[in-house]
Amino acid sequence: MPTMNLTPAELRLTLDPTKLGFADTSEMLEYQLPWIGQERAEMAARFGLQMEQPNYNLFVLGEVGSGRSSLLQRAMQTAAAGKPVPPDLCYLHNFDAPERPRALRLPAGQGRLLRQLMAQMMKSLQKNIPQCLNGQDFKVESERIGNTCKMEEAKAYAELDAFAEARKFTLHRESGHMVFTYRDAKGHTLTEEEMLALPKERRAEIDRAEEELRTEISRYFEKMGAKDRVKDEALATLRRHAIKPLLDHELQEIRNSLKKQIKDSVKLGVYLEQVEHDVLDNLELFEVLDAEDDIRQEALQKILSRYRVNLVVDNGELTGAPVIVEDNPLFRSLFGSIEYQSENDVLMTDFSRIRAGSLHKAHGGFLMLHLRDLLADGLVWEKLRRLLRSGRLQIEEPGTAFTPIATVSLEPEAVDVEVKIVLIGSREQYYELQEEDPEFARHFSVKVDFAESFSSSAETRRATAIFVAHSCRQLGLSHFTAAAVARLLEDGHREVDDQSRQSAIFARTEALVMESAALCRAHAGRLVEAADVEAALAARTRRHDYPEQRLREAIAEGDLLISVQGEKVGQLNGLTQVDLGDYRFGFPIHITARTFAGEDGVLNIEREVEMSGPIHDKGVLILQNYLSALFSHNAPLALNASIVFEQEYDGIEGDSASCAELYALISSLSGLPLKQGIGVTGAVNQHGEVLPVGGINEKIEGYFRVCSTAGLDGSHGVLIPHRNRRHLMLERRVVEAVEQGLFHIYTAAQVSEGIELLTGRPAGIANDAGNYPHASVLGYAQKALLAYRRACLASEHAKSVRKHLHP
Repeated sequence: MPTMNLTPAELRLTLDPTKLGFADTSEMLEYQLPWIGQERAEMAARFGLQMEQPNYNLFVLGEVGSGRSSLLQRAMQTAAAGKPVPPDLCYLHNFDAPERPRALRLPAGQGRLLRQLMAQMMKSLQKNIPQCLNGQDFKVESERIGNTCKMEEAKAYAELDAFAEARKFTLHRESGHMVFTYRDAKGHTLTEEEMLALPKERRAEIDRAEEELRTEISRYFEKMGAKDRVKDEALATLRRHAIKPLLDHELQEIRNSLKKQIKDSVKLGVYLEQVEHDVLDNLELFEVLDAEDDIRQEALQKILSRYRVNLVVDNGELTGAPVIVEDNPLFRSLFGSIEYQSENDVLMTDFSRIRAGSLHKAHGGFLMLHLRDLLADGLVWEKLRRLLRSGRLQIEEPGTAFTPIATVSLEPEAVDVEVKIVLIGSREQYYELQEEDPEFARHFSVKVDFAESFSSSAETRRATAIFVAHSCRQLGLSHFTAAAVARLLEDGHREVDDQSRQSAIFARTEALVMESAALCRAHAGRLVEAADVEAALAARTRRHDYPEQRLREAIAEGDLLISVQGEKVGQLNGLTQVDLGDYRFGFPIHITARTFAGEDGVLNIEREVEMSGPIHDKGVLILQNYLSALFSHNAPLALNASIVFEQEYDGIEGDSASCAELYALISSLSGLPLKQGIGVTGAVNQHGEVLPVGGINEKIEGYFRVCSTAGLDGSHGVLIPHRNRRHLMLERRVVEAVEQGLFHIYTAAQVSEGIELLTGRPAGIANDAGNYPHASVLGYAQKALLAYRRACLASEHAKSVRKHLHP
């Protein structure tokens, strides 16, 4: 089959705006935004979000800009609306072990209510307890207890005084101590000198009496201490009896307000009982305080702080399950944290400083994470693995163990967490995870795979128009005409180099919508037209094409030797693509080949200097095998050949130049020149079939621009694989040049077809003996190979003769 010269209609897909079914995108706002071309991903996402069983978390695969995050968020919101509102989460003081605060779950909204009720109770107690303790009934009873104690104390003192009097001691109190002195028979108090002047026997009697008195005084103080304790206990009991009805009333109000049945009702009941006991044990702190009694004030506030409720998750405003998107999954923000404050150079904390993480807040709902963020912190990754294994979440501070300052640490009660995790990642990350961490991967049983492109149809084009309409409304932009949407759709096909498939990376489409609308607004247009989209695309290219421009200038200035005129032996313009990440463009590269008699075969100079990649090396080896197969009748080939990419200093990868390399080799072998105006791209297999290559549009357009600079005269064109026809989405100026006959797009399915186009001669078909017609390209090549063979044999014969003559 000869090469095909493609018609202008075959060079790009052109959509008819009238067939889209609307005048402008404002008509499409009434339709719900669909998952465009992502039916498989949509089905998987809905299935995963509905599964209640564990380990059915979602791993979302796809390229950045494919809508994987935004579409999953929307699906999560929809699924969450049909789920019950999860409970609130509170942390409370643990009266038995303060370093281990208790967790309490309450129905949504009741956590806030409990916090308010406890705060109101504290205010009420501070006001009503002092009033109650200053009431008339309490005063009368407390005075009675005090008077009884005083009477008993007076009686005991009188007995002690009589005991002292009987032994001639005078007894009196002084600064809380008992002081006694000895008197003689006349009632005179003896001085120390007078005591020393007494007879020894008399002094011994007085010492015995004094010892008896001291013993009696000790008994007195023991008795009074016991009576004081009885009095204090009686007053404490009196206070407790006086305050308990008030406290019971306050706590019963709380119980009545939280009347719903809850899972943690027993835990709440125990906590309220402990609050009651703690208040009754510290009633003396509630008595009327002196404003200057700072120590007592501080003690009271410390007691009251125990009764606060730390509401870490408040779901009172929700109408369904929570949907959390965590874009900064640090250890603290994801798993919760404990705040500290410095007191006397010591880090202190308590239960009120516990903070919830995203996993706490997402309990009963959905949490979206990006895998790349998780992998950045090994501690986060390891703790998430443990959570997925156990389902229980423990708040901890990993850094406090290494702090040089002593700390008071907490160990909050761990809680069960039921969260559907939606993990966003790339395909590479997904399969690496499957291989390297299968335990973690098994918790993500639902694979949501977003396509990079999809088959275009009337339905997908209509869906794209709906997307444009919603984008315009959301961003406050002018709406697009049908012609403008058609141009957007054509760009979607160009993005994937396919007339039948459209790009699923809608982030690029949205950016183009914004840029086109900005240009429309600049000239005060009411609707965005196709010309605005075309101008936006041109402006985007202009912002990025400086590297391509410099290379074209280098050709025009003669720094890069690229010839697009005439014919040359063993020389050809191959087509390559340069991908800079934000911009792709095609560019010609000069390929030359030299052949001569020898036994080394085909030498790839790029491979020899390690400037080629494995795919390119593979292509050269296939080329060499095909060349050997063409001339198998002459095997082994007596050939030395070299191939080089002239003025290429950055390295070569890919096999798309293997056709051009083969044509240059055959031209050098046959001595027949190749048309320099035709650029060539395509890979070749061992059977001589031309295989499709990537970047076909950029390669053609890059060569077209070089030829345009030199001046188009109808001799210029490109030769591409026949199987690349449906990938053509060329610029309109290329199509116009083809329509005017100034530029040509040729296709070839077999290498032989390209040989005939480039040389203007028949390629040649071998007969049964393996010989090609003399006037054919391969015939000339075969003739050269035979000459090389004879030269090699002659050289070997000469070496043998020299060896025989000079052994």
